[in-house]
Amino acid sequence: MNSAERQNHGGHEDAIARGAAGGGARTADFEAGGQRIAPWITRQLAAAWAACGAFEWVALGYLAASSALIAVFAENLAHPVKLVSVQALVATMILALCLVEAWVRERARGPSETFSAKFWRFWRHWYPHLFFLFCFEELGKFVHLVTPGWQDAKLMAADHWLTGVDPAVWLEQFATPARNDFMQFAYLTYFGYLLVLGGVLYYRRDWREYWSVMTYSATGYAVGYVIAILFPIESPWFSMAGAWRGPLEGGPITATINFIEHFGRVRGAAFPSEHVAGSVAALWGAWRHRRWLFWVMLPLVACMCVSTVWGRYHYVGWVMTTEGSLATEADKTSGAKYARKCKPQQGISTRPGVGSLEGRGGYPPIKQPTEDGGSRSGSARRYWRCAAARARSRHRP
Repeated sequence: MNSAERQNHGGHEDAIARGAAGGGARTADFEAGGQRIAPWITRQLAAAWAACGAFEWVALGYLAASSALIAVFAENLAHPVKLVSVQALVATMILALCLVEAWVRERARGPSETFSAKFWRFWRHWYPHLFFLFCFEELGKFVHLVTPGWQDAKLMAADHWLTGVDPAVWLEQFATPARNDFMQFAYLTYFGYLLVLGGVLYYRRDWREYWSVMTYSATGYAVGYVIAILFPIESPWFSMAGAWRGPLEGGPITATINFIEHFGRVRGAAFPSEHVAGSVAALWGAWRHRRWLFWVMLPLVACMCVSTVWGRYHYVGWVMTTEGSLATEADKTSGAKYARKCKPQQGISTRPGVGSLEGRGGYPPIKQPTEDGGSRSGSARRYWRCAAARARSRHRP
């Protein structure tokens, strides 16, 4: 080997050695980066979870439960991996939104509120409506996840035992275009109850009351979604097709409903009635937090419940069951929630949190009674009751 070849060979060996050293350094850097990323991700997840409130606990709990059902009964679905991926994406978006809103809110503390804080607060408070819509539309893919067949025959038999007739067929004798339009209008009002109540509370910046309404609405919806997955009902509109003389004819409102149902109807998810569940939850929230709005909504909700049977969407017995069970549960739980409002929590900031059912702890913000003896949101009564409860606790032996 001549000198030129030896120099060339030595250069190759040096290059190989340098490449090996560089590769080792890059591997070490990659491992070090991975070690830094893992704790960072853990910290961000912990911060996102801390920013969540009771509504998010219910929402994420439902996503976890439905994902578990998908995993267990995957053979009954065409694309189980896709559905679980969508569930994970929605959960990630919820956590990210809570984390970003909390971060912006902490940075924006001051006498004036920034546009960024208002923007993220808006989406933080109003995304629940989109979440409810997502869950309902997704139910169309879950109707036979656990039970292969429809269970409408059981509810039809229960309706006939309860009333002696098939209610949807029996009501057809009273149908006229004007009545059909009125009932379809009443059915459409469902979409405004939670929006109007939430809008009033949001405008008044009553965050505690706002998230209370959203949380027990989410609880009612989530329970209904799980029941709909386990006990699939397709509704009288499908199961009793051909039992009546013809479709319900009406004017522009009936045409609007038919248009919406043509593109957005979910076959299934007709038990329990999510329309009734959501309406009663909003009505209960109005009773607790805006009594004047309750009296405005009450006749509309009553007509809406009738319209679910008139329009052949639900069975009458299960509309009544949904109303009764929700009202009873709300009455039982309201006392416990009231007791928690009056009880201070040690070691927790008294600043109300965003997104929690009762705030982040401590006493609720007190709204002083007005000069005419009234109060805003019934807070004067709450103030004196809490004060009396604290006085009694101090004098106990």
